[in-house]
Amino acid sequence: MDAVTMASTLQLQEQRREINFSLLALTMKLGLVSLCVVTLVKLSIAYQERLDRHGELVAVLNLESAQLNTLQQRFDRLFTLGGGIRLMDEHDQWIAPNRLRVIWR
Repeated sequence: MDAVTMASTLQLQEQRREINFSLLALTMKLGLVSLCVVTLVKLSIAYQERLDRHGELVAVLNLESAQLNTLQQRFDRLFTLGGGIRLMDEHDQWIAPNRLRVIWR
């Protein structure tokens, strides 16, 4: 073997090594990018679920707050002047006819 053939063989081996290392680096980069994409997809799904739960909780909170406000207003009406009369008027239908009303104080 002469020097030119040996030099070309060494150069080809070096080029193959560089191609192999480049392919290895490309594979690692693609793996990292795919890992990042999968992680972002999972995070977006989890975030969407969290937003859905938050929306449900807000809806329930609004319903409960409205119910609390109506009950507070009713309670306040019962403890103002004439509240006892209003209470008796509200519960008039519960007292059977020909029954004696007993009011505990």
